[in-house]
Amino acid sequence: MAAVGEAPTLFLRKATGLVKGWSKFDAFLYSFMSVNFVTLGLFFAFSVLAFVPAGQVLPALLISGVFVTFLVVTYAGLISVMPRAGGDYVWQSRVLGGGIAFVLAVTGWWFILWYWAPIYGNILNVEVFQPLAAIFQLDSVSEFLASNNGLFFVCVVTVLLAGYLVSLGMEGYARVQKVCFYIGMAALAVIFLVMLFGSKTGFQSAFNQEAANLFGGSGDVYRQTIEMGTVNNAGPIVPKLGFSPFFGETLLLVPFLCFWILWPNWGATLYGEVRGASDFRRVLGGMMWGLWVTIAVAVIFVLLASKFFGWEFFNAANLNYWATVYGFGDATMPVWSYPPLLASFYFHSELISALIILAFGAWFLGWAGTLFLSSTRVIFAAAFDRILPEKVADVSERRHVPIWALVLMLAPALVVSAFYAYTTAFKTWILDATLVIAVTFFGTAIAATVLPWAKKRLYESSPMARYTVAGIPLITVTGFLTAAFLGFNLYHWFTNDLYAVNNKDSLYFMGGMYLLALVIYIVAKVVRRSQGIDLSAIHKEIPVE
Repeated sequence: MAAVGEAPTLFLRKATGLVKGWSKFDAFLYSFMSVNFVTLGLFFAFSVLAFVPAGQVLPALLISGVFVTFLVVTYAGLISVMPRAGGDYVWQSRVLGGGIAFVLAVTGWWFILWYWAPIYGNILNVEVFQPLAAIFQLDSVSEFLASNNGLFFVCVVTVLLAGYLVSLGMEGYARVQKVCFYIGMAALAVIFLVMLFGSKTGFQSAFNQEAANLFGGSGDVYRQTIEMGTVNNAGPIVPKLGFSPFFGETLLLVPFLCFWILWPNWGATLYGEVRGASDFRRVLGGMMWGLWVTIAVAVIFVLLASKFFGWEFFNAANLNYWATVYGFGDATMPVWSYPPLLASFYFHSELISALIILAFGAWFLGWAGTLFLSSTRVIFAAAFDRILPEKVADVSERRHVPIWALVLMLAPALVVSAFYAYTTAFKTWILDATLVIAVTFFGTAIAATVLPWAKKRLYESSPMARYTVAGIPLITVTGFLTAAFLGFNLYHWFTNDLYAVNNKDSLYFMGGMYLLALVIYIVAKVVRRSQGIDLSAIHKEIPVE
C-alpha cells in the first residue's frame, strides 16, 4: 500500500530535549554574574564618571536601580506566564507576532552577541593579561597584548573559553559559577579590607613607589595623575560625592551605568531550564537579589574608593586611560588603573599582586559563559518554531546543549574578532552593540504591557493575574515604566555625543543586521509555507517544555 503522508506538526517535536538543570540559587548566580560589578561595573560604568563632572554617582545608582527593578518585575512576570526557553523571542512572538519577534530577538540575542566577543576579550586583556604583564615587567608581552595580533589572540581565547563553558551544559556551568562566585567575593572582600583599613596617604606613597618600579614614573605620580586628568577633561573631574544634584546632570550618568546594570534579566532566555520557573516570587527573588546585591557592592566600593584612592585620583586615573584610548590626552600609567591592581600596590609584592589579579579573574571566568549561553536558547527556540533549519534545534543527549546553536554563535564570533583586531572601521561599526540589546528589551516591555489583553486566557490562568496596582495589571504598569526607562536611555544613546555610540556608520551597520534578520524570516516563511507549515499558526501556540 502506498504510504499516506502526514501533515507536519506545529512544533519540531513533542519536547524540547532541554532539562530543568538549575535551582533558584543557580539562577541568582547567573543574574549576579551578568550584572558583573568587576568586568562591566568597574570598566564600563565607574571608569567614565569624570565625563559628567556635575553629576553624582550615588543618586544615579539609586535611580538606575529603581528603574531596573521595574525591568526585573516585568521579566519575572513574563517568565511565570510563559516559562519557556527562548525568553524575549517566545514572549514577543506570542504577543506581537513572529516577524517582529524574530527580527528584534534574533538581532539582539544572536547577531549582536558576535560583536560582544571583542568587548569581552578586551576586558580579559585589561583586567587580567595586561596587569599580570605589568606586575612582572614583561615588556615584550605587554607590547604583544597592545598589538593587533595580541588583541586577536585574546579574543580567540575568550570565544573558545565561552564556547567551552556553554558546552558543559547548564549544570556544569552552574558549578563553575559557584566556584567563581566564592573566589571572586573572597578577593573582593580582601581588597575592601585593604581599602577600609588603609589610608589615602599610605596608598599615595605606595602608588608613587610602584609607578616608579613598574612604569618608570618619577616624583609625585599620584598628584601628576590628578593634574593630568584636569587637563584632559578641561575642568573638574567629579571632585565630590553626595546627593545633590539628585536629578539634573546626575541623570546623564544613568545611561553610562546602564552599560553595566541593565542585565539582571540576562538569564531570562534560560528559564525553560530552571526549576520552579512558573513561581513569580521565586523567579523575581533570584533576579532582584542579583541586582541589589550588586548595587550594594557598588555603593560600598564608591565610598571606599573615595576614602582610600581619593575621589579625585580615582576619576582622574580612569579619565586619563580613556584619553589615551580615544587620543585626546595622556596618562601616567601605560595600563588601565584597574582598582584591584592599584589596591595590590599596598603590599609591595609581585606575588601578592599577581594572586589578587588571578583571584579577580574568577569574576571574568564566571561571566564568560554569558557571552553565548543565553543566545543559544533564542536560536534554539527559533529553530523549534521551524523558522531556522531543524538541525539547529538538535540537543546533545549527555549535557542537553543545543550544539548547532552554539556553533552559530562561536564560529561567527571568531570571524568578527579578526575584523575587530585588524580593521579600524569595524571597531566603529559595532559601537551600538549595547543599544541593539536595549531595543530588544524595549520590544519585550511593550509585549508585557499589552499581555493581559493580547493573551487574556493565558494571563488570567497564570500567577501574575493576582498582582495589580489600582486595578491595573502589575505587569502592565512595570512594562510601561520599563519601556519609558529604556526609551530614556535609547534617546540619549542615539542623540548625545557624550556616550560615544551615536555613530552614523554604526547605526547603518546595525540596521543591516535587522535587515538580515528580516530576510531570513521572509525566506523561512516562504519555504515553510511550501512545506505546508504556517508559521503564524505556530506563533499562536505556546511551545511545549
